[in-house]
Order: sequence, then C-alpha cells, then structure tokens
Amino acid sequence: MSQIIKKTPLFPSFPTFFDDFFTKDFFDWNDKNFAKVGSTLPSVNLKETDKEFRIELAAPGMKKDDFKVELNNGILTIGSEKKEEKEEKDKEGNYLRREFSYESFSRSFSMPENAKQDSINANYKDGILKIAIGKKEPKAVITPKAIEVK
Repeated sequence: MSQIIKKTPLFPSFPTFFDDFFTKDFFDWNDKNFAKVGSTLPSVNLKETDKEFRIELAAPGMKKDDFKVELNNGILTIGSEKKEEKEEKDKEGNYLRREFSYESFSRSFSMPENAKQDSINANYKDGILKIAIGKKEPKAVITPKAIEVK
C-alpha cells in the first residue's frame, strides 16, 4: 500500500512540515530510551519459568553497590545513581581541569499476583543484574459441584 503525501505547488518535491512531522515515529515512545545525552536506560529481559520470574538488567561497568532494588506496594523498582568527579590542579591550587558527571536510571515493574514478594534474590555478575522472584503455589482448582434442589 502506498502512502499519499500532499505536496505544495510552490515546492513540489518538498513535503510540508506537518506531513513529515506526523509520518515519522515521533510519538512512538515505547521502544526508545529517552534519557539524557550520552546515556541510555539499561535493557531488560523478563522470563517466567514454572518456579520463578526472572529479570535480567544489562548494566556493564557498574558495581553491585551501585544498585538500589526496592519493593513497595507491589512495585519492584531497580535504580542507580552514580556520581563521578575528576580534577587536576597546578602547584598554586588553581584548577587546570575539573570534570564531573552524573548518571542515574530507574526501572519499575508491577509484581504479578502469583509472585512471592518475600522471596526475591538479586545477584550482579559480569555486567548483568539478575533478580529472581519466587512463585506462589497455584491454588487448587475447585471443580464445581452440582447441588440437587429438592
């Protein structure tokens, strides 16, 4: 199916601003990491097995102490704040160079109803934060029972 683009008669090969603006994926924010320049949100893999839920968050170059993992009202939040400062001074104590940078992110996940909120383990190794959330035993399915009316 071809797309119809309205062109102005004055500039036949140049689409109008609005045609170009609304045909791009500008409003599709689902797959983009809208963070500050030079940083991105860590990618996350979610997996469900018979016994647990697993979250894998790619965060290379960090230390396990850099992470803050919290559970509050059924929302699991994984975050980090990192501050780095470098400075060089001359013999008189004047700055020759001073650089500082800040990085932070936060990702939140709603816990499923069958998650054991008291059974959560986190482990950071080889640049990947792995979180395992245990599952509750499934409730026994009660089969309907017909009751005879007398």
